[in-house]
Amino acid sequence: MVQQHQRKSRSILVGLVGAGIQESRTPRLHEREGAAQGLRYEYRLIDLETLKRDGSALPEILTDAQRAGFAGLNITHPCKQSVIPLLDELSAEAEALGAVNTVVLQDGRRIGHNTDRSGFEKSFQRDLADACRERVVQFGAGGGGAAVAYALLSLGVGELSIIDTEPQRAEALAESMCRRFGPARAVADPDAAKAVAAADGVVNATPVGMARYPGSVIPAPLLRRELWVADIVYFPLETELLRQARACGCRTLSGGGMAVFQAADAFRLFTGLEPDSERMLKHFASM
Repeated sequence: MVQQHQRKSRSILVGLVGAGIQESRTPRLHEREGAAQGLRYEYRLIDLETLKRDGSALPEILTDAQRAGFAGLNITHPCKQSVIPLLDELSAEAEALGAVNTVVLQDGRRIGHNTDRSGFEKSFQRDLADACRERVVQFGAGGGGAAVAYALLSLGVGELSIIDTEPQRAEALAESMCRRFGPARAVADPDAAKAVAAADGVVNATPVGMARYPGSVIPAPLLRRELWVADIVYFPLETELLRQARACGCRTLSGGGMAVFQAADAFRLFTGLEPDSERMLKHFASM
């Protein structure tokens, strides 16, 4: 009884830092899991777009969060890499990926973690475990892209073609993945049409498809029934890419599963409690 009373008396304050995040389901997802575990759990949005600020506001945001007693912050586009120099320590995974999506604020220190990789991997294993993945094309080589590339290669993708609007960034990520997983496992590919034509699956790891960045990274004529198509965007849950892919008869994977599983891992880091992922999946589906 004492332990339960102590848990109920705990207050947890966390937030999400990013741009164009007003439609995010993450606050409700965390708060409902916190309530289910007897916590007073508050999750705030710190939207750079609404505040009319950019990434240069990160030092001030982190300092203010520490002063206000935040347990931590989730970090999303466009801050997953720019936040790193402002941190005191990185988990092994965040350091390997060069991207942070969760910052734990504890004892005056800022510790960066990455739960995107595990989130995507668990979602893929849940819904596309039997999908052929000898050749996969990934669009996006930013912070989210680094985590997804790591997950895809860990899941046994034979060759990962990485495409980005900044070719140097795609090359840097491909080189990093080859150092970790072996020669020729990842390549920067400038020819999207050729790469998709030879692929088993395609992943969008860019913000394109979000309400703030409408559209699709892949022209509809490149889609074909044999492809599976995954998107890490989850607001909206059905992006233009997924709508077009379903119309072609492709198997699809939305960003919802990744959102839930990465949130569950972040919840654990913020609270020290074990989240109920299945309950969180049901909460997400009901929103």
